[in-house]
Amino acid sequence: MRDLGESERPRERLVRFGAASLSNAELVAILLRTGTSGASALDVAQRVLALGNDEGVTKSGEQDPGLRRLVTSTIEELRGVPGVGQSKAAQLKAAVELGRRITSASASRTCVRSPEDVSALVMEEMRYLDREQFRIVLLDAKNHVLGVKTVSVGSLSSSIVHPREIFKEAIARSSAAIILVHNHPSGDPTPSQEDLEVTRRLVEAGRLLGIEVLDHIVVGDNRYVSFKEKGIC
Repeated sequence: MRDLGESERPRERLVRFGAASLSNAELVAILLRTGTSGASALDVAQRVLALGNDEGVTKSGEQDPGLRRLVTSTIEELRGVPGVGQSKAAQLKAAVELGRRITSASASRTCVRSPEDVSALVMEEMRYLDREQFRIVLLDAKNHVLGVKTVSVGSLSSSIVHPREIFKEAIARSSAAIILVHNHPSGDPTPSQEDLEVTRRLVEAGRLLGIEVLDHIVVGDNRYVSFKEKGIC
């Protein structure tokens, strides 16, 4: 990036204007630090964000597709990008994991008052998952989050959940209520018939155990559907 003026270089722009002012490619370039012969760190960063999308086409309705690829790519896939070796690939995956852990650590201080609060809690991680996962948000009597627990990991299209696994966690944490959450890897959060049937079964099991199921949130790509808002829960 020596060809860029000092004020235009990502690192200097971050120091001067703050990280929020940088593009995704500029942030990745800072993590990469250096480029290769004939390609700047910014050029390599753009290749990373275009990984698996050779035509550069953004899928309809998909937000930040480059970030999705950065989150879901393996070390081996990142190493396949010209200018990214094992060290740089590891740096990128470490940064992604730190972001995930920061989000997770903040969950215990969260009070859930609406479906939007649940979406804010889980969206940035769950929207990028390439397998369907079923999670529960554990709440105390004042709707403070006690934790978010993954109870099932499925295939590309489905997960298998059993009331025993759901409420075992809720009982162990002395939860007053829970919120069900699962993702659709397709990015479309429209509930399936199976989603409806599972929800009704778990709501009934919660009534028997005295642990209320407040909602079921289906997460898509920057979109969600709340069963409570739909009048299902």
